[in-house]
Amino acid sequence: MKVSRSKMSKKILITGITGQVGSQLADYVLENTDLDVVGMMRWQESMDNLYHLTGRINNKDRISLYYADLTDYAVISRMLREMRPEFISHLAAQSYPKTSFNSPIETLHTNIIGTANLLENIRQQKDVDGYNPVVHVCSSSEVYGKAKPGIPLAEETIFHGASPYSISKIGTDYLGQFYGEAYGIRTFVTRMGTHSGPRRSDVFFESTVAKQIALIEAGLQEPVIKVGNLSSTRTFQDARDAVRAYFLLLEESERGNVKCGDYFNIAGEEVFKLPEVIELLLSMSTRKDIRVVTDEDRLRPIDADYQMFDNTKIRSAINWKPEIRASKMFSDLLNHWRNEIEKGKIPLNR
Repeated sequence: MKVSRSKMSKKILITGITGQVGSQLADYVLENTDLDVVGMMRWQESMDNLYHLTGRINNKDRISLYYADLTDYAVISRMLREMRPEFISHLAAQSYPKTSFNSPIETLHTNIIGTANLLENIRQQKDVDGYNPVVHVCSSSEVYGKAKPGIPLAEETIFHGASPYSISKIGTDYLGQFYGEAYGIRTFVTRMGTHSGPRRSDVFFESTVAKQIALIEAGLQEPVIKVGNLSSTRTFQDARDAVRAYFLLLEESERGNVKCGDYFNIAGEEVFKLPEVIELLLSMSTRKDIRVVTDEDRLRPIDADYQMFDNTKIRSAINWKPEIRASKMFSDLLNHWRNEIEKGKIPLNR
């Protein structure tokens, strides 16, 4: 059932709309609300996750794209003045932890300075004409870094950066809190645990495993899966569940039920050791001769080995819990890669 809205459509700006989570948030908003969607993207980004929406984009059917870069203060200012979205879900980032070891400066600049550019522009416009949208700042469960095993991670758990990416998200997290507390901007911060499902980038563990299985099934790779560190224990949730939580928090913040600068863990409730994820995906394969080997190039200098979360706070704020089972999430992910390969889109072996 669609959420009731006034006749004059309100807008939600989704930065990073071309990503898995951004595109699935756009799907959720278009299917369940009357909001118009403005998707921010860099002009050269891949449209793979949005091709199913290009007809609507071309016909200006409740969704449009705005070409901008987080690191360009002036274009962010122009976008906000022109679009005036009532809601902003800030998802754009350099979001790959392993990549951040090779590109730490880009990661820090994009994620910290980029977020500051967005929030500072909102502050400036709020001072001029009172513009004060509801702003979701997407942090990450990676802020907890190398956490102590055995204790569920709650919102007040001490941060411990375990990669340039996690350090950049610590900065992003604090910026979201600061601009809410200091300037009364209606920000809230989310720290989403490991999430997956269709459209998940192949740089992430479970997606590269599913991709390699699909390549092997198609005869495009030897029956050997290459992996990195398998010692991690973590919860998994479907990104489609997570974006529902994002939107419910946006609504509660609009109603004034979320304090400015508040922060929330959002995590799945099904726990896996990484070898168990491999076993589950292999059980779904048509091939029964696949071996698993460790690839030194896939190891990080430091890993976040333990990610178990306490969802108490998010459940006290919204009526939400994960609904999509991990088995379906992994099955949908594997089928996503099978479909991509069947369409002739042969992914890199990375």
